[in-house]
Amino acid sequence: MAAFEEMGVLPEIGKAVEEMDWLLPTDVQAEAIPLILGGGDVLMAAETGSGKTGAFCLPVIQIVWETLKQFKLGVQISSVKTSTQSDPWKLNLWDRSSAMAITPDGLRCQSREQKEWHGCRATKGVKNSGKYYYEVTVTDEGLCRVGWSTLQGVLDLGTDKFGFGFGGTGRKSNNKQFDVYGDSFGLHDTIGCWLDLDSLTIGFSKNGTYLGDAFKIPSNLKNVAFYPAVVLKNAEVSFNFGLSKFKFDIPKDFNPICKASTDVVEISQCNVSKEGEQAKKPNNAPFAIIIEPSRELAEQTCNQIKKFKKYITGPEIKDLLVVGGISIKEQIASLSSGIDIVVATPGRLEDMISGGHLSLTYCRFFILDEADGLLKQRYTQLIDNMHRQMPKITHDGKRLQMIVCSATLHDFEVKKMASRLMHFPTWVDLKGEDAIPETVHHVVVTVDPQKDISWTNLKEHMPTDGVHNGDNIRATNTSEALSQGVKILKGEYCIRAINKHKMNKAIIFCRTKLDCDNLEKYFCKLGSFYSCCTLHGSKNVNDRKANLEKFKRGEIKFLICTDVAARGIDVNQLPFMINMTLPDDKTNYVHRIGRVGRADRMGLAVSFVASLPEKVWYHGDWCPSRGQRCSNTDLTNIKGCCIWYNEPQYLAEIEDHLNITIQQIGLEIDIPMNEFDGKVIYGQKKANDGPTYKNHYDQLLSSIDHLTKLENTAQLMYLKHSLNVK
Repeated sequence: MAAFEEMGVLPEIGKAVEEMDWLLPTDVQAEAIPLILGGGDVLMAAETGSGKTGAFCLPVIQIVWETLKQFKLGVQISSVKTSTQSDPWKLNLWDRSSAMAITPDGLRCQSREQKEWHGCRATKGVKNSGKYYYEVTVTDEGLCRVGWSTLQGVLDLGTDKFGFGFGGTGRKSNNKQFDVYGDSFGLHDTIGCWLDLDSLTIGFSKNGTYLGDAFKIPSNLKNVAFYPAVVLKNAEVSFNFGLSKFKFDIPKDFNPICKASTDVVEISQCNVSKEGEQAKKPNNAPFAIIIEPSRELAEQTCNQIKKFKKYITGPEIKDLLVVGGISIKEQIASLSSGIDIVVATPGRLEDMISGGHLSLTYCRFFILDEADGLLKQRYTQLIDNMHRQMPKITHDGKRLQMIVCSATLHDFEVKKMASRLMHFPTWVDLKGEDAIPETVHHVVVTVDPQKDISWTNLKEHMPTDGVHNGDNIRATNTSEALSQGVKILKGEYCIRAINKHKMNKAIIFCRTKLDCDNLEKYFCKLGSFYSCCTLHGSKNVNDRKANLEKFKRGEIKFLICTDVAARGIDVNQLPFMINMTLPDDKTNYVHRIGRVGRADRMGLAVSFVASLPEKVWYHGDWCPSRGQRCSNTDLTNIKGCCIWYNEPQYLAEIEDHLNITIQQIGLEIDIPMNEFDGKVIYGQKKANDGPTYKNHYDQLLSSIDHLTKLENTAQLMYLKHSLNVK
């Protein structure tokens, strides 16, 4: 049996991962897969490249397949029968609308459909005689009608002759006639539903106060069974049939409906709506939604899913990539034909949901990958809105599972979201506090335009961002001039680092899209040795994809990108990374550094840090063009689009966050090697069998000999003492 199968993973999935050379689960997979298969919410943090995608995709694929199989098989309709007292009163899983979710105990139901009404009935009904009562409590905002229905009635309670309901708007309804009755009700209110088969009347109470008789039951329904019923629109209610104490007292001549002993009729495992059809899942309602912060990461996840489900058949799982840059008509057509798993970026997903092309009514899994990145991109409201629309109890009585992956679970926004949306999540934190792997040498090069004044004489240099185009920078001792000097020197130092270490493959991080484009122009001007391309949000989607593939294939040497565009990108054996500017978010420093030093291969990360503040662009919501051809170089405190960027402060915050002091090196960019580092070739595994290792052994040899002699002397002294030998 394969290692993955021992955790409960399907053999078909185990076969697929074996073909990918996944012989053993990684630590995060070993922790998370059983938890997700067990039905729980999971918060997950692990190093990039640790198998995190497999940790949530494998169990999700399995549960989606099992759920889909149950749906495809369907349930045979059985007949109405006389009930036994041992069977509990509860809502009927087989007598409900498609978007109505019911808890396993059958005492709570929910529908998150906002445009349509969805209803259900109880498993039992009463007929002929007796006086009965049950309670319904509204547990979430929304619209609802509660009451009594016969099996001839439609599930939309009160819209035909066979259903009698009382709605939250304060109206009673039967046969589509809505009349004012009693008071409106809502969240936390409890409605009592009264059925008097002796006098053939139906009435309702609100929070213990009887509102009067609402309906006179027609004589033709005198000997027909009446079932507790409800219909909802984006709402949730809980039922009490009398198994527990009612919130409000009832007259002695009325009985809790669960204590009805005669003339009780049960209908089990069937859906007997008026049309006689079983519930059918809409084609555009996936079982799982996975949100990624970037198109590239979404594509990687979708490709992994295709590999994992390679041998899953009968039924086949259908997945769909929902991202920008792909024809929206094609995506809508795919949704209409039937989709089970959707992997998406937030923008296009929001378009699909708001346009009514994608339904959340059958969502079983809600997965946020790189959640900290999603929250920083201001998608908190979208996530909350989606979660609000999803059924918390799924169509088959299971709880909605939410899986959140983040760079760190200690991020305040992530923890706040988890406490708000997740249901007692289990933390799988294999990362702990941020740390830099031992396989990475990361150093800082100080950019000081006051000490290095070469920038004042350069005729050719990297184009700057234009912040100082309107400033007088001839006097080289002003803040603006020194800021311009930082921009120029960083370009020169970048070339120096590339040449010094003969970098033939590196990711270079810039702060803005404009900075990326400027560095690309400079490299192109210097010649083919500096072949490069950019990756940022303003690039055409097809160009971004093509640029990334060219970099991975080695057709170009340098990938110049922003944080958002590069998040989650995995490039094998990447030896070098350069920070043109430190990020203002300390966790992004760890993200960037994490591009190198993977799979025990050595990596070098060089950060250029200005010794003094640099004036840079900062376009907020107040900027009419959001940076497009903006020329407002005033500071943000006077409604401008610039700030002074303080890299020394950000460096201090990064060092405090990592609890280390990052090594600073000189302008020659020599990387000092520890005498025990061994022979280091960036991009390859470290070798400790070279001269350095031998020298280390030679240095220790004399100490080892001395310790051996001391040990022999001590043993002889012990023997002499124990034998009393002089």
